[in-house]
Amino acid sequence: MTDLQRRIIDVCKLTGEFTTRSGQVVNTYFDKYQFEGRPHLLRDIAAELAAMIDVEFDLLAGLEMGGIPVATALSLETNKPCVFVRKMAKTYGTERIYEGPDIAGKRVLIVEDVTTTGGQILISKVELEAAGAQIVGVVLVIARAHEAVAALAQAKLELIALIAPVDLGILA
Repeated sequence: MTDLQRRIIDVCKLTGEFTTRSGQVVNTYFDKYQFEGRPHLLRDIAAELAAMIDVEFDLLAGLEMGGIPVATALSLETNKPCVFVRKMAKTYGTERIYEGPDIAGKRVLIVEDVTTTGGQILISKVELEAAGAQIVGVVLVIARAHEAVAALAQAKLELIALIAPVDLGILA
Protein backbone atom coordinates (compact mmCIF):
# COMPACT_ATOMS: atom_id res chain seq x y z
CA MET A 1 0.00 0.00 0.00
CA THR A 2 1.33 3.42 -0.92
CA ASP A 3 1.60 6.31 1.51
CA LEU A 4 -1.23 8.14 -0.29
CA GLN A 5 -3.52 5.10 -0.17
CA ARG A 6 -2.84 4.75 3.56
CA ARG A 7 -3.52 8.45 4.17
CA ILE A 8 -6.85 8.24 2.34
CA ILE A 9 -7.96 5.14 4.20
CA ASP A 10 -6.80 6.49 7.58
CA VAL A 11 -8.88 9.65 7.18
CA CYS A 12 -12.08 8.16 5.73
CA LYS A 13 -12.49 4.52 6.82
CA LEU A 14 -15.25 4.01 9.37
CA THR A 15 -16.39 0.77 11.01
CA GLY A 16 -19.88 -0.04 12.19
CA GLU A 17 -23.06 -0.86 10.29
CA PHE A 18 -23.75 1.21 7.18
CA THR A 19 -26.08 0.97 4.19
CA THR A 20 -24.51 1.79 0.83
CA ARG A 21 -26.24 3.58 -2.07
CA SER A 22 -26.90 0.16 -3.61
CA GLY A 23 -28.71 -0.95 -0.44
CA GLN A 24 -25.99 -3.30 0.78
CA VAL A 25 -25.31 -3.35 4.51
CA VAL A 26 -21.57 -3.22 5.18
CA ASN A 27 -19.38 -3.02 8.27
CA THR A 28 -16.75 -0.80 6.64
CA TYR A 29 -17.65 2.57 5.14
CA PHE A 30 -15.47 5.09 3.34
CA ASP A 31 -16.64 8.63 4.13
CA LYS A 32 -15.44 10.35 0.97
CA TYR A 33 -16.06 13.83 2.32
CA GLN A 34 -13.22 13.26 4.78
CA PHE A 35 -10.67 13.19 1.94
CA GLU A 36 -12.53 15.54 -0.40
CA GLY A 37 -12.68 18.28 2.21
CA ARG A 38 -8.94 18.29 2.88
CA PRO A 39 -7.14 20.37 0.22
CA HIS A 40 -3.70 18.81 0.75
CA LEU A 41 -5.12 15.30 0.41
CA LEU A 42 -7.42 16.12 -2.51
CA ARG A 43 -4.51 17.79 -4.31
CA ASP A 44 -2.37 14.65 -3.87
CA ILE A 45 -5.25 12.44 -5.05
CA ALA A 46 -5.69 14.53 -8.20
CA ALA A 47 -1.95 14.46 -8.96
CA GLU A 48 -1.76 10.69 -8.55
CA LEU A 49 -4.91 10.02 -10.59
CA ALA A 50 -3.70 12.34 -13.36
CA ALA A 51 -0.45 10.36 -13.54
CA MET A 52 -2.44 7.11 -13.84
CA ILE A 53 -4.63 8.21 -16.76
CA ASP A 54 -3.42 6.54 -19.92
CA VAL A 55 -6.41 7.12 -22.18
CA GLU A 56 -7.07 10.08 -24.48
CA PHE A 57 -9.97 12.22 -23.28
CA ASP A 58 -11.47 15.65 -23.89
CA LEU A 59 -13.22 16.28 -20.61
CA LEU A 60 -14.08 14.90 -17.19
CA ALA A 61 -17.57 14.17 -15.87
CA GLY A 62 -17.88 14.35 -12.08
CA LEU A 63 -20.87 12.47 -10.69
CA GLU A 64 -23.09 14.12 -8.10
CA MET A 65 -22.13 14.69 -5.40
CA GLY A 66 -18.83 13.15 -4.37
CA GLY A 67 -17.36 12.92 -7.86
CA ILE A 68 -17.63 16.67 -8.32
CA PRO A 69 -14.77 17.77 -6.03
CA VAL A 70 -12.53 15.01 -7.40
CA ALA A 71 -13.35 15.99 -11.01
CA THR A 72 -12.73 19.66 -10.24
CA ALA A 73 -9.33 18.93 -8.68
CA LEU A 74 -8.47 16.59 -11.56
CA SER A 75 -9.53 19.26 -14.06
CA LEU A 76 -7.10 21.70 -12.46
CA GLU A 77 -4.35 19.06 -12.50
CA THR A 78 -4.88 17.97 -16.14
CA ASN A 79 -5.99 21.33 -17.52
CA LYS A 80 -9.03 19.60 -19.05
CA PRO A 81 -12.57 20.91 -18.67
CA CYS A 82 -15.14 19.13 -16.58
CA VAL A 83 -18.88 18.80 -16.34
CA PHE A 84 -21.00 18.06 -13.31
CA VAL A 85 -23.46 15.17 -13.68
CA ARG A 86 -26.73 15.16 -11.78
CA LYS A 87 -28.48 12.02 -10.56
CA MET A 88 -31.62 13.37 -12.22
CA ALA A 89 -31.99 16.03 -14.90
CA LYS A 90 -33.27 19.27 -13.47
CA THR A 91 -36.79 20.25 -14.48
CA TYR A 92 -36.03 23.90 -15.22
CA GLY A 93 -33.49 25.97 -17.15
CA THR A 94 -31.43 23.75 -19.45
CA GLU A 95 -33.16 20.59 -18.17
CA ARG A 96 -29.92 18.67 -18.74
CA ILE A 97 -28.46 15.77 -16.80
CA TYR A 98 -25.13 17.61 -16.68
CA GLU A 99 -23.87 21.18 -16.25
CA GLY A 100 -20.88 22.71 -18.00
CA PRO A 101 -19.39 22.57 -21.50
CA ASP A 102 -21.12 20.63 -24.27
CA ILE A 103 -20.23 16.92 -24.27
CA ALA A 104 -21.59 15.94 -27.69
CA GLY A 105 -18.88 14.20 -29.68
CA LYS A 106 -16.39 14.46 -26.81
CA ARG A 107 -14.29 11.67 -25.26
CA VAL A 108 -15.34 11.70 -21.62
CA LEU A 109 -13.84 10.18 -18.48
CA ILE A 110 -16.38 9.61 -15.72
CA VAL A 111 -15.06 10.59 -12.28
CA GLU A 112 -16.45 9.12 -9.07
CA ASP A 113 -15.20 9.00 -5.51
CA VAL A 114 -16.21 5.60 -4.10
CA THR A 115 -18.19 2.75 -5.64
CA THR A 116 -19.37 -0.63 -4.38
CA THR A 117 -21.38 -1.94 -7.34
CA GLY A 118 -20.72 0.60 -10.10
CA GLY A 119 -24.47 1.18 -10.35
CA GLN A 120 -24.55 4.97 -10.51
CA ILE A 121 -21.58 5.00 -12.88
CA LEU A 122 -23.41 2.71 -15.30
CA ILE A 123 -26.61 4.79 -15.09
CA SER A 124 -24.66 7.99 -15.74
CA LYS A 125 -22.78 6.35 -18.63
CA VAL A 126 -26.06 5.68 -20.44
CA GLU A 127 -27.32 9.21 -19.80
CA LEU A 128 -24.09 10.86 -20.92
CA GLU A 129 -24.00 8.73 -24.07
CA ALA A 130 -27.59 9.77 -24.79
CA ALA A 131 -26.34 13.37 -24.63
CA GLY A 132 -23.70 12.53 -27.26
CA ALA A 133 -20.63 11.73 -25.15
CA GLN A 134 -18.21 8.93 -25.94
CA ILE A 135 -17.33 7.41 -22.57
CA VAL A 136 -13.69 6.30 -22.62
CA GLY A 137 -13.26 5.19 -19.01
CA VAL A 138 -13.84 5.70 -15.33
CA VAL A 139 -11.57 7.31 -12.75
CA LEU A 140 -12.19 6.34 -9.12
CA VAL A 141 -10.59 7.11 -5.82
CA ILE A 142 -11.86 3.91 -4.16
CA ALA A 143 -13.26 0.80 -5.86
CA ARG A 144 -14.37 -0.86 -2.67
CA ALA A 145 -15.63 -4.17 -4.11
CA HIS A 146 -14.84 -6.62 -6.88
CA GLU A 147 -18.50 -6.36 -7.88
CA ALA A 148 -17.90 -2.80 -9.10
CA VAL A 149 -14.73 -3.74 -10.95
CA ALA A 150 -16.55 -6.63 -12.68
CA ALA A 151 -19.58 -4.49 -13.58
CA LEU A 152 -17.40 -1.81 -15.15
CA ALA A 153 -15.35 -4.42 -17.04
CA GLN A 154 -18.54 -6.02 -18.33
CA ALA A 155 -19.62 -2.58 -19.59
CA LYS A 156 -16.23 -2.36 -21.34
CA LEU A 157 -15.18 0.66 -19.29
CA GLU A 158 -11.49 1.11 -18.62
CA LEU A 159 -11.08 1.58 -14.89
CA ILE A 160 -8.45 3.76 -13.25
CA ALA A 161 -8.70 3.33 -9.47
CA LEU A 162 -6.37 4.81 -6.91
CA ILE A 163 -7.49 2.19 -4.38
CA ALA A 164 -8.71 -1.20 -5.66
CA PRO A 165 -10.36 -3.98 -3.65
CA VAL A 166 -7.04 -5.81 -3.36
CA ASP A 167 -5.53 -2.70 -1.73
CA LEU A 168 -8.26 -2.98 0.92
CA GLY A 169 -7.39 -6.64 1.57
CA ILE A 170 -10.42 -7.88 -0.36
CA LEU A 171 -9.43 -10.95 -2.35
CA ALA A 172 -11.22 -12.02 -5.54
